[in-house]
Amino acid sequence: MSATPFVLNVHDLVHRPGEMRERVLEFPSPEKLGEGAAAVPEGEPVRIDLRLEGLHEGVLATGEVETVARAECVRCLDPVELALEVDFQELFAYSPDEAFDYTVRDDQLDLEPVVRDAVVLSLPFQPVCRPDCAGLDPVTGERLEPGTERPAEPMIDPRWAALEAFTTETDENEKR
Repeated sequence: MSATPFVLNVHDLVHRPGEMRERVLEFPSPEKLGEGAAAVPEGEPVRIDLRLEGLHEGVLATGEVETVARAECVRCLDPVELALEVDFQELFAYSPDEAFDYTVRDDQLDLEPVVRDAVVLSLPFQPVCRPDCAGLDPVTGERLEPGTERPAEPMIDPRWAALEAFTTETDENEKR
């Protein structure tokens, strides 16, 4: 296994049911977590409060990840910082088996896929700077303040736009 900050040596817990260790891991994110509208950028501080427990089947990893994701508001395009606190729990089995997704290899656990899944699944699909963000004015492109509404302009089908120049006497009388 590669020596990333997500790889932990658990030789003191392997095949020792009932043993428990608590650790705090703090490091900059070795790579970007997430690819959508919001993501944790490479180098962003990551803190993991971790509890490792030895079981008969393997090592149970329970933890909480704290970090900050960066995004762009989907309504007004302002930058947004999202504080993330995500819990995870996963069993790392001693022997590879179809029932378990992760295994203990060479007395080590690789938490990267578990942490990545937990963080990425907690990211919002459409981040907003605030719930009442009004977005941008579709005509001017300026940011709208909450509660302001533009009057609805009648939409004219472009196929009929040329007929707007034609008026009848009835139309002229109605305008007066």
